[in-house]
This record gives sequence, structure tokens and C-alpha cells, in this order.
Amino acid sequence: MIKKMTVTDFLQKRKVDRQESIRRDVEEIIKGVIRGGDEELRAYSLKFDLAEIHDFRVAKEAMAKVPPLPGKLRLALLESYARLEDFARFQLGETHPFSFREKETAPGLRAGERIVPVRRAGVYVPGGRFPLFSSLLMGIAPARVAGVKEIALFTPPGKDGKPHPVILAAAALLGIEEVYALGGAQAIAAMAYGTESIPKVDIIAGPGNSWVTEAKRQVFGDVGIDLVAGPSEILVIADDSCDPALVAADLYAQAEHDTHAMPLLAVFGEETRERILKEVQALLDTIPDAETARISFTEKSACFLVSTFEEAAALADSLAPEHLQLHVEEPGLYLDVLSNYGSLFAGAKSAEVLGDYVSGLNHTLPTGGTARFQNGLNVWTFLKRQTVLQADERCDSRIYAAAQVMAEAEGLKGHARSAGSRLKKRG
Repeated sequence: MIKKMTVTDFLQKRKVDRQESIRRDVEEIIKGVIRGGDEELRAYSLKFDLAEIHDFRVAKEAMAKVPPLPGKLRLALLESYARLEDFARFQLGETHPFSFREKETAPGLRAGERIVPVRRAGVYVPGGRFPLFSSLLMGIAPARVAGVKEIALFTPPGKDGKPHPVILAAAALLGIEEVYALGGAQAIAAMAYGTESIPKVDIIAGPGNSWVTEAKRQVFGDVGIDLVAGPSEILVIADDSCDPALVAADLYAQAEHDTHAMPLLAVFGEETRERILKEVQALLDTIPDAETARISFTEKSACFLVSTFEEAAALADSLAPEHLQLHVEEPGLYLDVLSNYGSLFAGAKSAEVLGDYVSGLNHTLPTGGTARFQNGLNVWTFLKRQTVLQADERCDSRIYAAAQVMAEAEGLKGHARSAGSRLKKRG
């Protein structure tokens, strides 16, 4: 459990090839939905969810009859959602409210840009072992702050053909009117291409299982996506000052996601590692339904031994983890030097679980080392920059001549003629 490993060995281990069978299955599902529309969706829902569904959209009457959330949960959800919206507005900064802006790049030549939201977004909320209504908040809040006019929620049905009541109750509480009882790769295909009863979207956001992730990968280009996320992971850096019980708790919280989750640990000494392992074992022995976490610790965990702050920071940037938790005496030292992580939790009190639920941070984050180049889901996911060029009579003819020269050098005669024709008109 949490075996010692070198960075090289771990990075090789993390290079898990996409399962060819999943790729083929997802490809067939997508083709089926494009070809057969709603009829194919019903067949897939019966096959994968054991649910007979006629209308995928949850009726307003059904939404109105959903039992409300318990008082404490309702309050926690509303407070969490408010923080998410508040942080999304902070992320926009001075660009909000959106307006057209431009600058003169040459006399008579003005280059400008406009920031606009996508028109329609699809938010996927996983079903599976747990009703992850928190993922609903993470997708809806930034989309609304971005100004997306149409937001459609997709979530798997149970055997009764209805989404989990807690997810429906959360959707009702937030005033989400367009909800579909549809999950898996078939939901992603329906969002991307549309069917008789489901309008297609412009962008898909939200986490999911291997089939959902592979489907997002395959439809990207025909529709936008937030990111392609794999198994969840956390890297905890712990020095001798750490509280081993808190470190173990943070590792366990990640390990219980599923058997493919990766709880990773970096320590400055063997004694610290042993103290943490003891606390991990205590959690595995006392927390009910610990089998998922036990498999994760046994098969997917790793421990790295480091000697210095510089070595620990280099390790973190090399791994580029989804979550990076610092259980060190001076977490501030790391803030200015680290560059590769999804979210950073600086200090023992900054529990990663706060990022999952109530801090205002989004928990849909890059995994598998993609934090080297990819950010997590945020308000900018739902926005696009459109550029505008305006030239007037003051535009210097040398601008057109330069464009003509470059086009001719590339061998694009039509481009050259387009620029040259402006020169002729100017005399």
C-alpha cells in the first residue's frame, strides 16, 4: 500500500492506453445516435440503464413534485452555489460587462475583439455509485455567469426512468428547467448532434465515466468540450511537521472516488511515511464500505521520497496533478514556484474537500498530467473571443502591398490578387 516509486516509474505507469474496446463501443454508440436519433437513445437507455423511456426531457410537472432537499443540505448547496458564482465573476475581472474594444494597429487599420458566450451549453452530471449533485453546481454556475442563454442538464436515469431525486431536487432549487434523463456516451452524442427531441448544444461540460470521457474526445471538433478528464488524483506533499491523520484523511477522500483514483504522497523521510501509512490503515479498518479505497491504495497509489523543497516542487511540476495538497510547515514557499496543477490547496487547513464542494473553486479539473497545458472548468469555458478588422481610407497602401508580397511568397495567387486589387482601386 502506497509503495515507494520513482517519478520515472510512475509516469510510465500512468501512461494507460485508452481501452480499444471502449473506443470502438463509443464510436458505434455515436454513429447509432446520429443515424437513429431518439429511437436509438431509447434502445441504449434500455440496454445500459435498464430503463424504458419515452420522453427524455423531465416534465415541468415532475420537477415541481420533486421532494425538496433537507434544510441543512439545501442551505449548504445554496451557499456553495453563491460562492461559485462569486468566484466566476471574480475570474471575469474587468472584462465584465462585455463590450467591444479595439486598437489601431496602423493608421486607418483597427483590430478589435468582442467576448460573447456560447448560445447553448450541455452540462453532464454523473449518476453511478453516488448522486454527484455537486457537479451540477460546478457546471451551471460558470455557464450562467458567462451569460449562456440556454443550459440543458443531462443525467442518467434509474431503472424507473427518472434521474436521481437528489439531482432533480438540486436542479429544481436552482431553477433549471431543461433536464434530460439520459446518460453515458449516448447523452454526449445527443448533445453533440441533436435528435428529434433534443436540440444540439455548442459546448459540453461536466465529468463522467470512461465511456462519457471517450465520447467527449470523439465528438470534440463537432462541438466544444471543457476537457477530457480521466481518473481523479491527488498529490500530497508532507514534511515532518504534518499531522499524519489529516494527510491520511485527504488521501482517503480521493481514493474513495473509484478504484482507478490515484492517491499520491511525497514525503521528506521514511518515518513520516510510516506514520501516514498507519493512519491510512486505520481509516480502511474503520470507515464502512472501504473496499473501493482499499483497491485504489493497493493498485494506484505511490509514494515519492524527496530531500529538499526544490526537489518536492520539481516533483509536483513533473506530475502535474489534478489536486495538489501541501501539508508542509511553510506552504507559501511553494506558491511562486509551482506551475503545473489543477488546483492547489496550500496548508493543512486548506482541505481539498473544500474545493470539491464549498469554496467557490470548480472541482472539474485536468487529470493525468494534462495540467501542464489545460485548465479546469471555469467561466471562460463558456466564452469565446471574436475578432473584428476595420480599415478605412487612411489605411496605408503599403499594408496591402505587404500582404500581397507574403501571399505571393506562399504561392497563394488568390490571396495575392485579393490584396493587389485593393492597391489598384487606390490608384
